[in-house]
Amino acid sequence: MSIILILALSFFNAAPKEVGKSDVKVAVLKFKTEVIDYGTIVQNSEGHRLFTFTNTGDAPLVITKVKTSCGCTVPNYSKAPVLPGKTGEINIKYDTNRLGAFTKTITVMSNADGGNKILKIKGNIVASL
Repeated sequence: MSIILILALSFFNAAPKEVGKSDVKVAVLKFKTEVIDYGTIVQNSEGHRLFTFTNTGDAPLVITKVKTSCGCTVPNYSKAPVLPGKTGEINIKYDTNRLGAFTKTITVMSNADGGNKILKIKGNIVASL
């Protein structure tokens, strides 16, 4: 009985909140594109590409880790917080010494609303003549 009384008192003493209002500030990670297509490129050509993003939220965005699906894809990114309204970049280097079609994933882990973000790179590498 005392548990019910405590719960009832805490329910009635809770401050009312406006519907749709929240005091929680969140970072929101918005990429310009989530897929980069290298197209058809020649073996051993330049493998660097850039994913550009904006923090469209109202809290600083911190990228904690960028994980790739294989060792042939190497990410580079700033560890500094990206303030609301500001942009950042994730530089990807794909090892273009292999031949054939490829599709690789890049998982961006951060404090952004919505959890991890999955990016993709794809293309086809042909032998030089």
